[in-house]
Amino acid sequence: MTVEIYRDAWGIPHLRADSARELAHAQGRITAVDRAWQLEVERHRSQGTSAAFLGAEAVAWDRFARQARLYDTARRCFAALERRDPETAAWVVSYVEGVNEGLVDGARRAPEFAATGLSPGRWQPWSPLGVWLGTHILFAGFPAKLWREEVVRRLGADAVELFAMDGPGTSGSNGWLVSGERTVTGQAVIAGDPHRFIEDPGVYQQIRLSCPEFDVVGLAVPGVPGIAHFAHTGTVAWAITNAMADYQDLYRERLRPSGASLEVLDPDGTWRPAARHVETVEVAGGEPVEVEVIETGRGPVVIGGAGAEEAVSLRYPPRVTEDLGFSALLPLLRARRVADVDRAFDLWAEPVNVVQAADTEGGQLHRVAGRVPVRSEDNRTRIVAAWEPGHEWLGWHEMPYGTVEDGVAVMANQRGPATPLGVEFAPPHRATRIRHLLDAPHEKWSADAMPALHMDTHLASAAALLDRLAALEEAGLSAEAVALREQLLCWDRRMDADSTDAAAYAAVRGAVVRRLAAHPALAVLADPPAYPEVFLPWLALTPRVGLALENLLKAEELYGIDRDAAVREAVEEVAADRADSGAGRTPTTWGDTHRLAPWRALPDPSYEAPGLSGDHDCVLCTSAVPGVTDLSARGPAARYVWDLADRDNSLWVVPLGADGVAGSDHHRDQLALWLKGDLAPVTTDWNTLTKENHDE
Repeated sequence: MTVEIYRDAWGIPHLRADSARELAHAQGRITAVDRAWQLEVERHRSQGTSAAFLGAEAVAWDRFARQARLYDTARRCFAALERRDPETAAWVVSYVEGVNEGLVDGARRAPEFAATGLSPGRWQPWSPLGVWLGTHILFAGFPAKLWREEVVRRLGADAVELFAMDGPGTSGSNGWLVSGERTVTGQAVIAGDPHRFIEDPGVYQQIRLSCPEFDVVGLAVPGVPGIAHFAHTGTVAWAITNAMADYQDLYRERLRPSGASLEVLDPDGTWRPAARHVETVEVAGGEPVEVEVIETGRGPVVIGGAGAEEAVSLRYPPRVTEDLGFSALLPLLRARRVADVDRAFDLWAEPVNVVQAADTEGGQLHRVAGRVPVRSEDNRTRIVAAWEPGHEWLGWHEMPYGTVEDGVAVMANQRGPATPLGVEFAPPHRATRIRHLLDAPHEKWSADAMPALHMDTHLASAAALLDRLAALEEAGLSAEAVALREQLLCWDRRMDADSTDAAAYAAVRGAVVRRLAAHPALAVLADPPAYPEVFLPWLALTPRVGLALENLLKAEELYGIDRDAAVREAVEEVAADRADSGAGRTPTTWGDTHRLAPWRALPDPSYEAPGLSGDHDCVLCTSAVPGVTDLSARGPAARYVWDLADRDNSLWVVPLGADGVAGSDHHRDQLALWLKGDLAPVTTDWNTLTKENHDE
């Protein structure tokens, strides 16, 4: 096997091999060498075995992974892949063999293995499918149905719309396509940034994969072969955003014991056996935890169980179809034109995404890809009764296509081509702002102009609070509150890290959110049912109020809550806090409190959180949780600009670096670029790269 491994100035691997399978082996091996700890954490999370070395904090996830049958679903999907598409299955096996070959060397580089006592394990052919499923199982936000159920129960059905938007656990993205008629080169440019929880190591791996069949640069998911989401083949490029589709259902089940086994009531009125067994989650530093695993005809039970007050099952497409869409991965790498990308995404399963693509012959694509079941409206919005007819899945939706209008297509999780497939979408602010910037009069766009859009900090959603602030009578306000009010009304509505005005706005916003959440009319939602811990981010009241603040302030009536009084009290609170801090203090800026807080499997005491610009509804979407914390755990997990005129004019960056090993040269060397909004150049000239070896 002949494989060449090169690195660019940022340590990004460029791999060259004689065949696609040899290349997959090399990708698996280099990923294991660079990111062994990350790979093993993700494999164990997909198996529900991470608490064995991470301790009690990981038990909640492991319990969910076991009950949802994630690893078993991955195993079934791989077995089906072997039957349906043996070429792709063999390619995945080559990747896994490369991972297994590289893990020992990678583990020697990563201090976390010694710190936890973990030894590198052995990947199975279906491990990449487990990693993919574990990464994306919560993307459709099915726990939001638990929240809606509580809102209806406590406040009534009309209240659901007040809180309707992408919730605390949902991932989103910005993406835009500018056709050749709007660029300086006459060729299209595709740009954007996926918004996910920021992790260390990062959730995207910059990589180049080259063999006689294809030569592709892009952002891979560590642990998964190929490049699925964001890539440039030289003649065609594509990118995705979360379509915000609803394709997972929750069913309230009726269970009863039957001797030593368990039965479930089906919609035809018949009691049938339910599969049941018990698994044990080992816990580092603690006692083992037994997990009851139950599966009905709808799917695995993820809430409650036998003898519990309530039992709720989860139905999700790959558990039903035994297909995770991996048959799309090789055709994507081999794509030369938009039509090839389109055909490849016909094979896509989940998560359901909006795809934008363009090629060097002027082809353009704007479509939804994935698998969404046809079923009743009730299924889409709430928990439904498993024993009642009418909640079955009745086939699959045709995937809709969007348009490119006036040479531009923009998607930022707002309502668009995926509208018939979803329930809750992001507010239109990010999409509207990107479109406004791209529609600048007489503007011809180039690849190197796109990062300015990535970094735009205008916060349109601030208008709802500022309008109420403007309507306040100054009479009765303290002098300090009057000054604060005037400061905010003169603010340019940009959430810049060095802005004291943005910091003041965020402080007032947080105070308003806390007051609304504490009001008795909404406080009835503060104590949700005792659902599993993994679902609690969707059920926490204060974050929900914070994310829905614009709706709550603009609604004609809000359950008798005096919102003007809440705003007045919030302004007085913040003004008093500033006065108590002393006149001589340096004013707080937004970046003083709005800092990057990435997730790590283990804490890193050496990490110093940098200040950030942006906010949840800015194009620069660095999400705080208003009313709870200004820290940002979610934001652009990568940025990219794909230039169809010349791939070497393309740009990319990740929040930290290409190497997953703490303290290595390329662990955090891109952080400074990411913070400033700069991107690194995509380099494809092999003569400018540094070769690591000749043969494998």
